[in-house]
Amino acid sequence: MENTAQLASRIREVMLHGQWVAQTNFAQATSDLSWQQAVQKIGSLNTIAALTFHVNYYLAGVLHFFETGNLEIRDKFSFDMPSITDQDGWEKLREELLNTSERFAQHLEGMPQEKLDEIFVDEKYGDYQRNIEAIMEHAYYHLGQVTILRKLIGEGN
Repeated sequence: MENTAQLASRIREVMLHGQWVAQTNFAQATSDLSWQQAVQKIGSLNTIAALTFHVNYYLAGVLHFFETGNLEIRDKFSFDMPSITDQDGWEKLREELLNTSERFAQHLEGMPQEKLDEIFVDEKYGDYQRNIEAIMEHAYYHLGQVTILRKLIGEGN
């Protein structure tokens, strides 16, 4: 079982500055994009901006639960991104994801080890450890999509 410091390190790896597993991270994969590229639609795929919003939605929602004990996020709202119509809007969304990621990691570092074995919200969701790992797996899944979308956008498709 991982400890809270290792989990925090893994969050930073996928979100902020790691490269060990995927050779990239969300900070890198979303950098150097214009807002037009971030919202560019390719077929029925989600946009890079929508995926950025979606990953942040869950990180922020679980962080809010950690801080307050209230889980207020709902799957049906996880892609309800406000329109992005300029570079400032895209940069604000991206920075929000990066800031939330760091706050999430900091919270994990301060979390007592025993907390990882406690029930997360309800028994049906399992323990904290399982849910924190699910957040990371979810982020890696969407990081792969962002990486592919960047390549498609770069090729002009």
